[in-house]
Amino acid sequence: QVQLVESGGGLVQPGGSLRLSCAASGRFVNLNAMGWYRQAPGKQSELIARISSGGSANYADSVQGRFTITRGNAENTVYLQMNSLKAEDTALYYCNAEARVWASGILRNRDYWGQGTQVTVSS
Repeated sequence: QVQLVESGGGLVQPGGSLRLSCAASGRFVNLNAMGWYRQAPGKQSELIARISSGGSANYADSVQGRFTITRGNAENTVYLQMNSLKAEDTALYYCNAEARVWASGILRNRDYWGQGTQVTVSS
């Protein structure tokens, strides 16, 4: 099993910044892509940033130019630097990782999810 734990959420004023962190632990061979999703009340979950094991990043249009996703040196962590935050960024942010794991004697790719960290942008 792989556990993902997010941190860094909170209340911030419009125009402010926050940095989210996600740390992976457990039994895995390696982590492939990692990403950040968010879900606002009454809305569907949205993939906002994704980074490959090689460091290539992609962003949703809604956060392009304001958010930056990076991976830690240990490769089992991922960060989301959020700048110029807006009220519409208010959501539960959660981490996703595709991990290569042994399952029933076979090496497989499986997706794992964190519990999420709340980000509220309000004056």
